[in-house]
This record gives sequence, C-alpha cells and structure tokens, in this order.
Amino acid sequence: MLSSYLTVKTEGSTEIIIQKSRFIGYIRRVETEEAAQSFIQDIKKKHHDATHNCSAYLIGEHDQIQKANDDGEPSGTAGVPILEVLKKQRLKDTAVVVTRYFGGIKLGAGGLIRAYGNTTSEAIRATGVVKRQLMQGFSVIVDYTLLGKLENMLRNSDYILKTINYLDTVEFVVYVKDGEEKSFCEWIVDVSSDQAKIKDLDQAYIEIDVEAN
Repeated sequence: MLSSYLTVKTEGSTEIIIQKSRFIGYIRRVETEEAAQSFIQDIKKKHHDATHNCSAYLIGEHDQIQKANDDGEPSGTAGVPILEVLKKQRLKDTAVVVTRYFGGIKLGAGGLIRAYGNTTSEAIRATGVVKRQLMQGFSVIVDYTLLGKLENMLRNSDYILKTINYLDTVEFVVYVKDGEEKSFCEWIVDVSSDQAKIKDLDQAYIEIDVEAN
C-alpha cells in the first residue's frame, strides 16, 4: 500500500465557454475500471445530444490502468490532454469526462488541446483534491478530568483527531503518520501523567485537503 497519494474528492463538475462552444467537465474518484466505464456511460446518457463526450482515467497504485478517448475529436486532441492533466497533478483513481457542445467556431488542434486540458484543470479545482495518508489508528482512553486538556493538545498537534466517544470514560480516536507511533505514545504518556490507556487500531487512509494546481 502507498504511504500517501493524491486524488479528487468524491465528484464534481464545472462548465466553461470557449469560442461559443460549451465545455462541461465532470470528475469522479474511481477505484476500478468498471467504475470508470460506468461513470463515462452515465455522462454519455445524460448528454446524449452533445457533439462529443471525451474521457480519460487513471487507476491503480502505480497508474497501471490508463485510458483516453477522443470520442470523435481529432486524434490526440481531447482524451490525451485530459489524461496528461491528471498525470501532471499526480492524481490517482480519477476519471474525467469533458462534454462539448459545438458552438460553430473551429478551434484547431492546439485550441482543442488547450480547451480540454483547461476544462479538466477547472473541474479538478472545482471538485477539490485530497491527500490520502496511510496512518495508524490509536484508541486513547482517559478520565473526564483530562478531557479538556487532551482535546486541546490533540487539536493543536499534527495528529489527526478523528472521533471523541463520550462513555463512562472518554475515548479519543487518533490517527498518526507512519513512523511517529512511538513518539505519539510517549507524548500521550507524558501529557496524561501516565493516566491514559492506549490501544492500537487498524491502519486507514485519512483524507487531508490540499490545494489543487
């Protein structure tokens, strides 16, 4: 498993007008080729009257699955530019469809490449990008007397405070970056005066918002 990677938030879209043509960019996070193809077919059905529904997707830890489709645009002017934007922004598990309604003005090969690339970039920006960081989960249980102190210190730390469960005692569910487990446990022992019960949980990918290019 990768220690971290970038992908888009669940899904989103944007629309821009270029030389009277409408370009609508749709984007979705997908983890299988079947999901990517299903997404593409959904957009094609939605815009069955469009001039083109061009697409590309990039799937797998090492980008094993890569596909691009020009859907009738001149070869290499639509699907590949979409795919290249995904690669340039280092996004994984991402599918894009750019729908075009022709406005009567031909853009030429260079214009099409820019239009499809820019629409993809705008769709990514509108949707948002996250870093999925593989982290170790911990359950930290303390008495209520330590609730305020520990919550405040966790929220002001680099650790990810995922959940607080209010039971007979207080349970903090915290995620810690790979390699920082030992220092985290030592820190908890110190700030709680060794009054905390610490238990390992599963590893999980935690999503952290990042700024799209």
